[in-house]
Amino acid sequence: MKYLSRVCILMFTTLLFACSPPSQPNADTATASSADSASTNTAESGRSAQPCSLTMGFDAWEPYQYIGVGNVVTGLDVEIVRAVAHEMNCLIQTQQATWVELLQGVRSGNIDLVLGASFTEDRDAFAHFSDPYREEQFVLYVRQGEGRKRYDSIEEFVSAGNTLGIVNEYYYGDDIRALTTNSEFADQFMGAVISELNMARLIDEDIDGFLEDHFVGASILRRKGLDAYIEPHGLNLGSSPVYVMFSKASVSWETVSAFNQALARVKTSGRYQEIVDKYDL
Repeated sequence: MKYLSRVCILMFTTLLFACSPPSQPNADTATASSADSASTNTAESGRSAQPCSLTMGFDAWEPYQYIGVGNVVTGLDVEIVRAVAHEMNCLIQTQQATWVELLQGVRSGNIDLVLGASFTEDRDAFAHFSDPYREEQFVLYVRQGEGRKRYDSIEEFVSAGNTLGIVNEYYYGDDIRALTTNSEFADQFMGAVISELNMARLIDEDIDGFLEDHFVGASILRRKGLDAYIEPHGLNLGSSPVYVMFSKASVSWETVSAFNQALARVKTSGRYQEIVDKYDL
């Protein structure tokens, strides 16, 4: 009976494992990983049979990065990075958070990369930067009808007594940083976790304007039906390069270098331009 019991236990254990469902990916990563499934053709392409895996943090920032139809993480930046990752035979998993949380994740190594980043000396201490992959331009948004008030600079705007909404930890350039740290103007800058909060504050007249990327601002206003209340002023901060930012704590420079080489191939192949044209920016 002892041996029979052992046999029965063994058979029960085998059946238990056979009937167990396969482990499921994290809900945040399932949609992103499927986008890179085409990397299985490694034998034909000559790339490594063992792909790398990177966790990509993203913030809701349409049209560059957002959750679309079917709960799929998408956007201009996301599609570009996925195309590059496929070229590298690298799987991408996603994790959504606020920009402040994403920067903390990159610093600690819990997040391998984030998109749409500007280079700063502070960030250079804990992050690698890819080659630039697009440009961005922040513009001033005001309440509808107030765009006719002329200001030639943000300094002139705040000097007139206006308050300005910004997103915490966004980099708007050295001139804006200097104003936010200037005791004369510091109290006139109001930080927010996301840009939508600045829009609500503007409508409620808690602030007099806010800064946002012109494509992001136009997309949010159109999607939320706020373009009847908010308009671009016409004052912009000029164009600046945008990078993919990698954590020094979890990603080697060799991986960043491989990313840059793959980015160059994606641009040369025409795939990059196809993605840009798709978003018609």
